Amino acid sequence: MKRVIQIQLLPSADQATALLATMQRFNAACDWVAERAFERKLANRYALHKLYYYKVRQQFDLLGQMACLTFAQVAAAYKRDRRKKVSFRPLASMPYDRHLLHYRDFKEVSLSTLQGRIVVSMVMGDYQASQLGHVKRYAELVRRRDGKWFLMATVECDDAPPVDPDDFLGIDLGIANLATDSDGQRHSGADVERVRVKCQTLRQRLQSVADLAKNHRARKRIRKKLHRRARKEANFRRNTNHVLSKRLVEQAKDTIRGIALEDLKGIRDSIRFRKPQRARMAGWAFDQLRQFIAYKAQAAGVLVKRVDPKHTSQRCAECGHVERANRLSQSEFCCRRCGHQAHADVNAARNIRARALCQRAYSFGLPTAAAAG
Repeated sequence: MKRVIQIQLLPSADQATALLATMQRFNAACDWVAERAFERKLANRYALHKLYYYKVRQQFDLLGQMACLTFAQVAAAYKRDRRKKVSFRPLASMPYDRHLLHYRDFKEVSLSTLQGRIVVSMVMGDYQASQLGHVKRYAELVRRRDGKWFLMATVECDDAPPVDPDDFLGIDLGIANLATDSDGQRHSGADVERVRVKCQTLRQRLQSVADLAKNHRARKRIRKKLHRRARKEANFRRNTNHVLSKRLVEQAKDTIRGIALEDLKGIRDSIRFRKPQRARMAGWAFDQLRQFIAYKAQAAGVLVKRVDPKHTSQRCAECGHVERANRLSQSEFCCRRCGHQAHADVNAARNIRARALCQRAYSFGLPTAAAAG
């Protein structure tokens, strides 16, 4: 499985200047090649190499391997969509392969620049240090907005062998509770909702001020602040999803269980939400959380099974009775047939677990009723 780890570089002032000049020259060359590739509707790196290699080297004075990487960058961008012209920002990330990058005892890294090779010190956390034994000779050089330099290094290592579980941890994703498992543990979304409301209120206020501002500089300054707030909110979402997904995967691994999730693909298109609910539904990255759970589970050897979400919130986990009236409110569930009462999200998580067990039993030809019990 391939992953990416972030390694901070500590270049001197002269080294940072050399890296900056190399990055800007490389992206200028990519932009030049991208314009000609768009005119020819060409997305093949080898064809671009044949047509423009000597021109790129002569016009931008790049190293031979850097020139080759410009064609790979442009071809990869146009393979996604050839109908739209691609442009490269001056400070977009720059790839480094084994010809341009060399690690020195994982304390320093040697990088090729337009001014020659430079040796830059590296600093990293415990997790990054534990993964360095699997690092490959490929990385992307990134300059952050605050001026700090990073290498996004590719790591490839074997995943833990998958375990065929006898049981599953059912997980119901929601808004009031970001995740509720079939053991009855709920992970509240109160802090998330508080941050979302705060960001939304500030965003609306700033947008109103920007619309009324007559000074172009004032509007530009306000929009920059809006972008900063959006980045902070996205970072908060990502961090929360990372922490929660890690906790759920560890819980399943420690109890030798798989993870069962609802297959919610296209749910926003199939369900109409009330106006107050729309901002809440769009304000959290549920798909990102599912992706984090999936790749962390794969690395840990935990099986993830997706089940049909139909009636999981209306079905009684005890007797199986399905009725819309069973769901009294967002948090209350009371079966109209057997009288079973539970938190609505816990009841849904138990139904998700039961469906995963039924799928497993069906694949092995076992009685489904016993499996879901």
